[in-house]
Amino acid sequence: MYQYYDVNEEGHSIRCKVYFKDKSLAENAVVFGTGFAGHKDNNAANGFAEKVLSKYKNTIIVVFNWPAHGDDVKKKLCLEDCNTYMRLVLEDLKSRFGIKNFYSYATSFGGYLVLKYISENGNPFRKIALRCPAVDMYDVITKTIMQGDDYDKLMKGKSILVGFDRKILITLDFIRELKENDIRERDYIDYADDILIFHGTKDEVVPFESGREFAENNIIEFIPVDGADHRFQNPSHMGLANKKTMEFFEL
Repeated sequence: MYQYYDVNEEGHSIRCKVYFKDKSLAENAVVFGTGFAGHKDNNAANGFAEKVLSKYKNTIIVVFNWPAHGDDVKKKLCLEDCNTYMRLVLEDLKSRFGIKNFYSYATSFGGYLVLKYISENGNPFRKIALRCPAVDMYDVITKTIMQGDDYDKLMKGKSILVGFDRKILITLDFIRELKENDIRERDYIDYADDILIFHGTKDEVVPFESGREFAENNIIEFIPVDGADHRFQNPSHMGLANKKTMEFFEL
């Protein structure tokens, strides 16, 4: 079962979706961080929620739209708003559902934002599982997601629409933010025991080696998934990631 709700705080309106078995029993919340141009009706989140809720009644899974994603009201994307959205969602989960334990399961851009958040605010999550985290997000945007003359247009001060199934409006300021916030230059060793990374060897968006090197540098457990693409479209690959994540969370 699921329902939609909004978090309206500090002038923001965050569109959320919560999966649950029995909200009155909720103690644990898995916050699912979607990738670039993703949205709260994420198929991977839905599949993971079905697996979790088939075993645990005291856990909810929450997905929310990043700024300027899905039906979010903001027009432009900026990293400060992403941090704020995460903080407000976590605060709201405590007050709305009485959540005691937080977990994070994030992919790609969502993984980048979770890692950025904990390095700047401390880690509110008991465990974090990351699938193909875009630790080199600046390169991913400028070298993989942008097409044609997108970069040249940005350099001239024009806003551009980029993305996959859906498009996101980004600006030169956002690209500069990404370059200034390279999380590969930050130290995550203190959080390493509570982080697990999966990465497909055939990832066509975030280079496999960038994920492996980041994990090695921070002594984070790293699981290579042979043949998996960026989205883990093969059900067996996604099934493996979900199974290992649930075991790691020890809900």
